[in-house]
This record gives sequence, structure tokens and C-alpha cells, in this order.
Amino acid sequence: MLQGSQTLIDALRAQLAADPFQVVPTVIFLLAIVHTFLAARFTALAHHVQHTHDARAREAGRPPAPSVPAEVLHFLGEVEVVFGLWVIPLLIATIIHVGWEGTRHYFNDTVNYTEPLFVIVIMALSSTRPIVALAESALRWIARAGRCTPAAWWVTILTVGPVLGSLVTEPAAMTLCALLLARQFYDLQPGARLKYATLGLLFVNVSIGGTLTHFAAPPVLMVARPWGWDTAFMLSHFGWRAVLAIAASTLVCFAMFRGELRALGSRPPVPDVEHPDDEGGALLPAPAWVTLVHAGCIAWTVVNAHYPVLFLGGFMFFLGFTKATSRYQSRLDLRAPLLVGFFLAGLVIHGGLQRWWIAPTLGSLGEIPLFLGSTVLTAFNDNALITYLGTLVPALDDRLKIALVEGAVTGGGLTVIANAPNPAGQALLARFFDGAIHPWRLFVGAVLPTLIAAAAFRLL
Repeated sequence: MLQGSQTLIDALRAQLAADPFQVVPTVIFLLAIVHTFLAARFTALAHHVQHTHDARAREAGRPPAPSVPAEVLHFLGEVEVVFGLWVIPLLIATIIHVGWEGTRHYFNDTVNYTEPLFVIVIMALSSTRPIVALAESALRWIARAGRCTPAAWWVTILTVGPVLGSLVTEPAAMTLCALLLARQFYDLQPGARLKYATLGLLFVNVSIGGTLTHFAAPPVLMVARPWGWDTAFMLSHFGWRAVLAIAASTLVCFAMFRGELRALGSRPPVPDVEHPDDEGGALLPAPAWVTLVHAGCIAWTVVNAHYPVLFLGGFMFFLGFTKATSRYQSRLDLRAPLLVGFFLAGLVIHGGLQRWWIAPTLGSLGEIPLFLGSTVLTAFNDNALITYLGTLVPALDDRLKIALVEGAVTGGGLTVIANAPNPAGQALLARFFDGAIHPWRLFVGAVLPTLIAAAAFRLL
């Protein structure tokens, strides 16, 4: 063990000796991570500053107005903007070190923005009224087994929804699950512990639920082609274990909160004036042909997920189609998809500069330490980055490859930044958490399903 640690230290020293500047992006990245954990504090402080500003305005006989300091603090408290915000000091430091040409080469030619662009498009498509209605109708058929109570909807969404991510991709599954949970569960105002337990369970289940195929989960996409993994391989090594883990985690959490879940059935939902379901009932039911076109756009996007020109072109067609069929469409809100895309773009910019220490660390670990290390590192990096860097490690045998991916998907629910679809869930559900999801409480809510997933992958 000591020899392996010494070898890793020597490798890191050699990397820094070759280019000492590499430590600067890492320090900036760590500061960005710390910022994500402080985002809720910035939001709380923003409310306090605005409240004080309004009180002073009333005392002076002036009408309340937005406070600039409060707005700045609120901006700093938006989790989705954190990594993009910290790109600014990274950009300045890189320009100072390598000049404008070298900086432009990294940001424009080296970083791959396909995943952020894909998430923007698939999230926008999946949140449309016809698609949500289709998903709700399909899941209602299953929820009828439990008389469509809030508890039945809760179990159905958290078990079936994440597994659908293996077909429609994890970002789409996260979007649909979050929207349906908002309507069938969070609108009933459950307690804080159940809110966070549900969110942690959702994030973990979606992270592992995309492993039944080789094209739906971002961390699997990174390795499927280089390592020659196909859907048959994913089903036999990951898929059935993921399904068992999802079922077990959901049932255990249901047993823990069964009293509160059943009590939700007697509560009327709280109307959400900011996010109405049907815009006052003024819209007509979407006919089958409209829903079919929406589903076709999603299929086109999934099939061409690696080709942004094609799926962005398809999205342009989709925007025109929704305008032409506006009588069946709710308002297309692009704010959340764009914020999530901005978040992921910032993450891949920062993450690409962490290769100098992550790749040697992964290459120095044995099977169990690699699984644990991948799980832990995933909590502080996008798990797709972890698996991508694993493809750069030479002579990685099959057992270590499997352990690396298992750890990456297992830890994908511990934080908002651990898995690419998580920011989508954060953006859609944050309003039920007083506008900000507390990172530590999310972590606590995700620990139990994470441990169950780890047991399913490592012990079965």
C-alpha cells in the first residue's frame, strides 16, 4: 500500500514539475465546489438583505424596490451559475499563463460541449406538455395498482421513471420524473426529511437507471465505444443489478416514511401559480399526431446525441412546430434547460483541466479502492468525466473497468454536480426547497440508496 501511494505521489510530482500551472485550475475548481456548498447561504443572505432594504424603504415612505446587493447575492446563490462564474478567473489565469491564442484553443477546440447542448435540447423536449401528459398517462396505468394515491405515484415514479432513462436517456428521465413528482408529490408539501430523502433517491435511481443500455447514461457513453461495451454487456453486468437496487432502495425508503406518504393522500395540493399545469385550462388536449411528432423529435435527438448539428437542427424544427400547434402547447420555458446547460458547460471546462491528478489516481488503485475512489470522486466531479479519464489509463483490465463505472454511477446522486441530469432535477424542484437545495441535506438523503446500490453492484 505504501509503495502504491509513493508511486502515485511521484506521478503527481512529475506532472507538476512538467507544468506547475496545473495546480491553478485545480485550486479554482476547488473554490467553485466550495461555492456550490455555500449557495444556500448566499440565497438566505439575499433574502435578509432584501428584507432589510424593503423595511428601510417603507420607513422612508418609498415603495419597495429590488436591492442591487440582494440581487447580486441571489445570483451567487444560483447553483446552476457557479461553475460558469468561476470560469472567469480561470479564463484570466489562462490568458496570463499561455496567452490569448492558447486560451482560445483550449476553450474552443479542446473542450467538447456536446453533452451540455444535448441536455439543453432533451430537457426542453421532455418538459413539453404532450410528452409530460404521455408519461403521466403511462405511469398512471401502473399507479392504479395502488389506487393512484400519492404513495402509489411516489413508488411508481421513483422505480419505473429512472429505468426509462435507459431508453430516453437519463436527462429526459430526470426531467419527466421531476415534473411528475412536482405534480403528484411535492405540491402536497411533504416534510423536509421526506423531501430530501425523495430527492436523494431520485438522483441515485436515475444515475444507476441508465445502465441497462450503452447509450443512455453519460458515464457509460464515455466508455462504451473505447471499451467495446454494448447493450447485452450492460444488461448482464450492470442492468439487472441496477433494477434490483432501484426497487430495494425505493421499498426501504417507502417503509421508513410510509406513515407520512399515506397521510399525503388527505391533503389538497397547493396551487402553483408560477408553474401552472395547463395555463388556466385554456389549452386543448394534444391530439395523438402532435404527441407523435414530439416523441419523434426526442427519438431524433437521442439517436443523434453525438452530432450537435443534427440534434440542434431538429430542435429548430421542433420550435417551429410548437409555434404552429400553440393551441395544444403550454409555454415553452427554456430558462431551466439553458441554466443547466450553462452549469454543465462550466463543469466540463473546469473538469478537463483536472486530468493531471485524476487519471494517475485512478490508475494507481486496485479493484475495491478504485470502486470507492470513483464513488467519492464522482461526488465532486461529473461522473462522465471520471469514466472518460478512466479510458485514458493504459492497460486497465476488465475488472477494473467495471469497478470504475460501477463507482461512478453509484456516487451519481450524492451531490448536484455528481451526474449530468442532477442539475435538471435541481432546477425543476428547487422551488419546493425554499428556492435552494441544501447540499449537506441532499447528501444525507442520498446516502442510503447509494449504499444499497454499492451493495448490489459489489456483492451480487
